[in-house]
Amino acid sequence: MVLGILGSGSGSNMQAILDAIAAGTLDARIALVLSDNPDAYILERAAKNGIPSGVIDCRGFKTKFPEEAQAETAARLKDAGVELVCLAGFMRLVKRPLLDAFPERILNIHPSLLPAFPGIAAWKQAVDAGVSETGCTVHHVDDGMDTGPVILQEKIPVLPDDTDKTLHARIQLVEHRLYPEAIRRLAQTALR
Repeated sequence: MVLGILGSGSGSNMQAILDAIAAGTLDARIALVLSDNPDAYILERAAKNGIPSGVIDCRGFKTKFPEEAQAETAARLKDAGVELVCLAGFMRLVKRPLLDAFPERILNIHPSLLPAFPGIAAWKQAVDAGVSETGCTVHHVDDGMDTGPVILQEKIPVLPDDTDKTLHARIQLVEHRLYPEAIRRLAQTALR
């Protein structure tokens, strides 16, 4: 399975995917890493691993993912032979034409049990809401915010003394296991 990664930050989920590939538990290859943030550590991770990477030109918009930028991103991913696009902390809403270029082949990992707590800082939303459990979800990307069909979910208790940071750290540990597993399952079934 040839993967393309889109990220905006540190790329810890990309690293978990690389680790699963190196361990032989995921039969895949990352062909391209793209970021909307030229200073994102995910680009350095890509360089350290010899993976081609680049910056997405979002035309100066802070949060919007302009249609032209999405078309360019789709073309770059296609040119790299990407079969499955994995969002790894990518902080922009994916719409068309990127969705059309990779129908049902764009995944995201979200730090909550969707549909609960969509959007940013889901771990903080969970702590603020006083819930007893949250989790993480790997899902297909559609044109909504964290609304696509769920592939895998795992529950995580919210401990009485949890802060946003401690809960987020525990969620990330599960994310790093769950994301490669979801990719592996998809590679063995629906995408072949």
